[in-house]
Amino acid sequence: MYSEKVMDHFNNPRNVGEIENASGVGTVGNAKCGDIMRIYLDIDENHVIKDCKFKTFGCGAAVATSSMATELVKGKTVEEAMQVTNKAVMEALDGLPPVKVHCSLLAEEAIHAALWDYAQKNGITIEGLEKPKSDIHEGEEEQQEEY
Repeated sequence: MYSEKVMDHFNNPRNVGEIENASGVGTVGNAKCGDIMRIYLDIDENHVIKDCKFKTFGCGAAVATSSMATELVKGKTVEEAMQVTNKAVMEALDGLPPVKVHCSLLAEEAIHAALWDYAQKNGITIEGLEKPKSDIHEGEEEQQEEY
């Protein structure tokens, strides 16, 4: 069962779209469920995120976590945006069902991927930021799922 906040962000997503000439763009996906999330950041000369938009192909929880993630980073500095974790996204949405927690991980990774792109374009280092994976399951050993 989804919380009212998840349903609100799914039915009325905030910040949908693209930013032309974005400061940073991050695209991540999850091959196991098929969700793809792209986040666009517009960052000013003081390293403050002036605008943030997203495009997501996926389930309702993926749309809701994308929407909430953009709300959480808008107006923040790059360093503050680094502190937005999947847990923070889930808490802001009043929780997610266990089978949808991966959607909040995608949101965190998409923010990091967009910040990585920004850092690469500007020749800067953002403390704690690592090169993003294109798939959040990259590097994991294939695990047999039981139903």
